[in-house]
This record gives sequence, C-alpha cells and structure tokens, in this order.
Amino acid sequence: MSSIDHLEDAGGVADPSRPRRGIGFWVRRYLPAEIAGTVGMIIAGVAVTGLTASAPIIALAALVGEILGFYLVLAVTVYAEQARTAPSVRAAVARTGLLLAAECGVAEVLDTLVVRPVALALGVWLLPDPVWGLLAGKVVADAVFYATAAGAFTLTERTGLRALSAAVPVTLQEDAS
Repeated sequence: MSSIDHLEDAGGVADPSRPRRGIGFWVRRYLPAEIAGTVGMIIAGVAVTGLTASAPIIALAALVGEILGFYLVLAVTVYAEQARTAPSVRAAVARTGLLLAAECGVAEVLDTLVVRPVALALGVWLLPDPVWGLLAGKVVADAVFYATAAGAFTLTERTGLRALSAAVPVTLQEDAS
C-alpha cells in the first residue's frame, strides 16, 4: 500500500479525507532531519571526547548536537508545508512553531530529559568506541521518540490542526450534542 491509500474508520469503511501514511512518508519526512541530527551528534560527541572521557558529558554534548541538527532541518520541512497556504511569512513561521510543538513536544521532553541522555551515556559507557556507543544509544532512543512523535503527528491530522488554514485561529470546540 502506498501513502495515498486511505485509512479505514472503526466501521471498516474507507475515509477518503484521511490519507494512509506508509513507511515512505515517514522516511521522507524524518530522514533528512535524522541525517542532520546524527551528523551533529557525532561531531559534538567526538569533539568533547578530546576534552573528557566522562560518558555523561559526551552524551550531553551529543544530545545538543543532535537536537540542533534535527530541528533545524525539521523546521525547514514544516515551514515549507505551511508556506504553501499561509497568507504571510509571519503566519507560516507561527504555524511552524505550533505544529513542531504539537508533533514533537511531548516526545522531545521525554526524549531530552530521560530516554536519550540515559541511552547515549549507556552506549558510550558500554561500548569501547564512543562513535559506536553514541549510535547504539541513538537507535534505542529514536525508537521511543518516533513511536511518540508519529502518534502526535497523526493526532494533529485527525483533529484538523495540521490542515487548518493559517488565517484561522486555533481553538478547541466542544461538541454541542
């Protein structure tokens, strides 16, 4: 099945307003950001190994490098999506920030404060080569991050947040029934 196939609702009937997100979509969406994040992680992590052998400090430097690389590219991706329909650059920037927070906010807090520092530090501590340790920790942390972020992305689509016109303010409405 391709990314243009449709999701089925709980009754088993295809809903043409909801595109199915196949593996190709997720790869196209996140791979460029992952590459930039991985490069930033390795550069920052290896650079710090010249100053210290402390696994937590190496992991912290790698974490900062990965966050910077990943979000610079993902922000450009989301901005490009929003710029097509936004009435102004300012509106596209605002929607980009809103959607990044909705898509990655919960995943990033969990990832940055708990999962990734522990996974990176354990990888550096357990494996003799810091590059392999960082990569091993990254794979473990990414599994948790993407499970959370993909769910949040899907939620932003299903609630209509992602498709809202940039000119329409985002509000929550209660069902009148």
